[in-house]
Amino acid sequence: MKKVEVTVTIKSKPETIIAAFIDPDMLKAWWKVDRTFINTEVGGVYAITWQTTANGFKYVTLGNIRRYQPNRELVINNLTYFNPEKEIMGEMTLTIIAKQNGESAVLYLCQEGYQTSDDWDWYYNAVKEAWPLVVQDLKQYLENL
Repeated sequence: MKKVEVTVTIKSKPETIIAAFIDPDMLKAWWKVDRTFINTEVGGVYAITWQTTANGFKYVTLGNIRRYQPNRELVINNLTYFNPEKEIMGEMTLTIIAKQNGESAVLYLCQEGYQTSDDWDWYYNAVKEAWPLVVQDLKQYLENL
């Protein structure tokens, strides 16, 4: 199956990188997430939304925490993406690993589980383009804390 992988070195601690994916204020600052509901227990819900209006949420990503180690790893399975213009795309996995490397940390991010259809191809291509840019936004955010 297709997957999107990104690796980047960030002048930050691994626990700060992992926190940036679960802390509502941090998610809002670097990823422009509007709302969150995140329970970091194994099996807990990971829900984030963008472009929230009085009429609802435009984009939603929802999954379950499979692994959470605050100082090095976050794995979300059953990751499902909701977009009002596309089919519901689900059962992906998002893996985030941060390892200390001197005064920096190396972030490895992998989103996988893409299927095949026109909407899935669109989503894969969008994610393949977006994650490298979004990770650079995260890097800049964390290095300026």
